[in-house]
Amino acid sequence: MFPQTETALAPAQRQELLGALQARFAKHPHRHPGLEWAGVLTNLEASPGKLWSLHEMERTGGEPDVVGRDEQTGEYLFFDCAAESPQGRRSVCYDREAQESRKDPKPAANALDLAAAMGIELLNEEQYRALQRLGQFDLKTSSWLLTPPAVRQLGGALFGDHRYGRVFVYHNGAPSYYAARGFRGWLRV
Repeated sequence: MFPQTETALAPAQRQELLGALQARFAKHPHRHPGLEWAGVLTNLEASPGKLWSLHEMERTGGEPDVVGRDEQTGEYLFFDCAAESPQGRRSVCYDREAQESRKDPKPAANALDLAAAMGIELLNEEQYRALQRLGQFDLKTSSWLLTPPAVRQLGGALFGDHRYGRVFVYHNGAPSYYAARGFRGWLRV
């Protein structure tokens, strides 16, 4: 579950990751209409730190894929596109404050700290709904979402899932954690 401490990828890891990303990009063109792999590859090769973060997304089961491009900066947007909340990031509460407030049993980690250690951010509600327009995600799981400070200050945190043909965004106490709830991240490259 926890990120590796080494942030440089070995050449074999780098090639394996690039191969997986290229294959996923080719398999799901509806996620990034009008974008070409050559442009994505150029940005990836210029960003070894971002490659490490994408490796962490991949290693923990996120199946990152390109979902758009920021026309102003030229950066590509990668979201976790695994069908279910990434397996290697489940059973976590929302943040450190929530984790420390738990009585036994405490979760081993929290979503915000894991995301920061991976160099990614949690999807917010708008991004989660945009992801759900690209397919059906979290049919059996749920994912913590970046929560507005006003909600978090009251002790809550947001999560999303897809049930009954609809996308739901709801709340839970931030200290809660479940085997079927993880988090989805995103990254600019």
